[in-house]
Amino acid sequence: MRFLQVIFLFMLTFFFCCSEAKKEEEITVGFSQPTEGDAWRKAMHKEMEREVSFHPEIDLQVKDAKNSSAKQIEHINEFINQRVDLLVVSPNEAEPITPVVEKAFEAGIPVIIVDRKTNSSSYTAYVGANNYQIGKLAGEYVAKMLNGKGNIIEVWGLKGSTPAIDRHKGFLDGIKGYPDIQIVAEVPGEWEKEIAKERFPTVFTAHQEVDLVFAHNDMMAVGAYESIKGTGKADSLKFVGFDGLAGPNGGLQFVEDGILDATFLYPTGGEEIIKLAYDILHNRPFKRENILNTTVIDGRNVHIMQQQANKILGQEQSIERQQHRIDEQIELYNNQRALLYILSASLVVIIVLGALALQALKAKQEANKALVAKHQEVVNQRNEVALMAKKADKANEAKLKFFTNISHEFRTPLTLILGPVEDALQSNISTDLKKDMLLVKQNAVRLLRLVNQLMDFRKVENKKMKLRAYEKDIVRFVKEVASSFERLAKKRNISFKVQTELRELNVYFDADKLDKVLFNLLSNAFKFTKDGGKITLAVALSDNYEGVDISVEDNGKGMSSVEAAHAFDRFYSGDTSSSLSTGLGLALSKQFIKLHRGEIAVVSEEKKGARFMIMLPLGSRHLNEDEIIADTGEHLLQMAPGVLDCQELYSEDYTPDEEAKLKEHTILLIEDNKDLREFLKKRLEREFNVVEAPQGIFGLNQAFETVPDLIISDVMMPGQSGLEITSILKNDLRTSHIPVVLLTAKDTIEQKIEGAQSGADLYITKPFSYLYLLERVKGLIKNREMLKEHYSSEVSVDTKATPAPPKQLDKKFLNEVMAVVEKNISNPNLNANSIAHDLGMSRVQVYRKMKALLGYSVNDYVVKARLKKARHLLLHSDKNISEIAYEVGFSSPAYFSTAFKSHFDMSPSDFKAEKSAKEKSA
Repeated sequence: MRFLQVIFLFMLTFFFCCSEAKKEEEITVGFSQPTEGDAWRKAMHKEMEREVSFHPEIDLQVKDAKNSSAKQIEHINEFINQRVDLLVVSPNEAEPITPVVEKAFEAGIPVIIVDRKTNSSSYTAYVGANNYQIGKLAGEYVAKMLNGKGNIIEVWGLKGSTPAIDRHKGFLDGIKGYPDIQIVAEVPGEWEKEIAKERFPTVFTAHQEVDLVFAHNDMMAVGAYESIKGTGKADSLKFVGFDGLAGPNGGLQFVEDGILDATFLYPTGGEEIIKLAYDILHNRPFKRENILNTTVIDGRNVHIMQQQANKILGQEQSIERQQHRIDEQIELYNNQRALLYILSASLVVIIVLGALALQALKAKQEANKALVAKHQEVVNQRNEVALMAKKADKANEAKLKFFTNISHEFRTPLTLILGPVEDALQSNISTDLKKDMLLVKQNAVRLLRLVNQLMDFRKVENKKMKLRAYEKDIVRFVKEVASSFERLAKKRNISFKVQTELRELNVYFDADKLDKVLFNLLSNAFKFTKDGGKITLAVALSDNYEGVDISVEDNGKGMSSVEAAHAFDRFYSGDTSSSLSTGLGLALSKQFIKLHRGEIAVVSEEKKGARFMIMLPLGSRHLNEDEIIADTGEHLLQMAPGVLDCQELYSEDYTPDEEAKLKEHTILLIEDNKDLREFLKKRLEREFNVVEAPQGIFGLNQAFETVPDLIISDVMMPGQSGLEITSILKNDLRTSHIPVVLLTAKDTIEQKIEGAQSGADLYITKPFSYLYLLERVKGLIKNREMLKEHYSSEVSVDTKATPAPPKQLDKKFLNEVMAVVEKNISNPNLNANSIAHDLGMSRVQVYRKMKALLGYSVNDYVVKARLKKARHLLLHSDKNISEIAYEVGFSSPAYFSTAFKSHFDMSPSDFKAEKSAKEKSA
């Protein structure tokens, strides 16, 4: 038997070593493409696969980033972690991709950069055409085509990619010697035909005097052509592109069909990439810079090029068919070899299994002995666990008893609160004070109802809750409960109906408990149904006529499948971001229905509402004698607290006086609790303009639209939390300067640290003093005003370094504004619109940001910059006033003199004369 085992192990080792040897021969090449959505990229991929077919040891893995730099960075990191033998990268954009390419190179992985370059020299080799030279060749060709005169619209590729940048620079240098040729407009085509097709007509409509469209690839040129083809204006334009691909949808065909007037061959280099990778991995000599040749293709040579391309395509298809046949033969050989291995291994396994069966029998006998000992150990542990469970039950019972006693203690102070509040409501008090008293009463009644629920649940848990059922008309009872919600439905414009075909139906039920169940279901329905929604309360006999079915259905927010499955679990509140639910009401409702020997269930779908269904059995056979009592009518008194809470839960919205005078500062209040939001809004409006938002996403939109002076936000809200909102605001140039105050019920040191890390300026825990909040808000706004005054007087408008702002994003923003102004200061058309365009922001956003940081507008800033630059030139140059006026961007010397005198209280000529007088006296 030992001999057979040795043979079996030897065979396994042999097979394993064979497979390992095969694995070791394989070479993994990872290729990160920016996109495979265009014909040029597909042609490159096809060439690479064709060349790889000659090197079966190479495993080419291609990942498509779909024009996303973030996705491409993720793909390259995956290749690095995979430890590929060689990495091929065609960067989507140079700047963001450079660090991760350097990371791969520093990790010892050879890197081939294809088509587009990075901002670093940390790579092994480069394959691609010289985009600058191609662009320059195109510029020279276009200049000759236009006879040295004409207007051009340039359709750009992705502006952050090196091919687009180099082609643009080369083209500009190509037409530099022709001053009558101008690029009058640009279209951001992002390498995609459909994007160019969508954006070109708008630009063309504003510049119809153009003679030629210069696109960074053929497909964008065709997209521009197709976008205006129906207008009849395409035939009068010339269209030039890049790539010159063969095939029915390639640049050669477009030139031959007359759609393009010319294209410039941009080789894909797929074959060269694989050959270069093979040489690098086998330590062969290779060139680091592999520049592919190009040529112009137009009506003069397109026919010959097309014939050659078609012939090459035919040969490639023939090679692919041959390769497919070879692959089939290799697959057949591998299958036969695998079958031989399997048969050999099976023979060894059959022989060995017999011997192993005998050995297993002996092992089983020994295992049985061990199991007997283990069983005894488990029994001992079970007894210990049972003892610990009894102790845990006693401890839990003590906790619940303590909690129940505390709940009893709440009733007396709540009664003492409600009494004086109700007296105050009956007296002659102001409207504002009456609203405050109603808010106190509403929350006191709500707390009282929660205490009652907890005590009822405790009675059910201890089996001390007894059913007190009597025969009563269930239809009339349901309508009585529903009538309590009619005023609320009317106020919120909700369609609330009781549907039943029954005029009367006597059922044995406990009116007090069923009232609490129906009140809970209806309260939830109104709570989660928007104004103008629909709620239906239905009563009907069950299908088998053995019970009555009561259902509450709404078209509100609904529940997910997970929430619906746990809807009746105690202390489960579904949406963990909401603090408005104890998770006790539905659990208690289920216990009350079980006391009736009935059933309760829910059917719900997110954003499509919920339907709660109750089934109560008819007759009294299912009840014990001590559970049936006579109808005393006392249950009518039990409905009052619930109804009061329902009516006041949705009090009239507070509407501020529309004619109230606007205050100096604006506060954005983001709070999902309606009562707390209205409470804070009402008091803050005494000193500030208040913009309110009921949840996080809406609050973010309000922040970007209004750019307030300060934001107050709750932390726990449905959807986005206050921490997430703060992080987004602090990392956005438009809102990074706004102070943020977070309100929360979480007061541990870890949670406070988390709030500070999100960027919040203040973290206040509930309950809090309103006066404390008010003073802190005033202090934050005052500090922000002091910073604004500092920067409006200290921020330099020349090329000198600026004082460091309190936030890096603010510093970055101011530096970018100064750079744009300094670069274009001689341009008389420099204004807020052009600055906003260079910054990639809207004019309104730039205006509000400058106003918040410096206290004056962008145009005022530009004028100050021009005047300070002019003052510097008057002091340190020999230029006359007119020359200086035009150099700093004023449209005329007269306007310059007026502005200079207004700012410096003297004319430029007086200023220069004073300077000369000082120099002579010196």
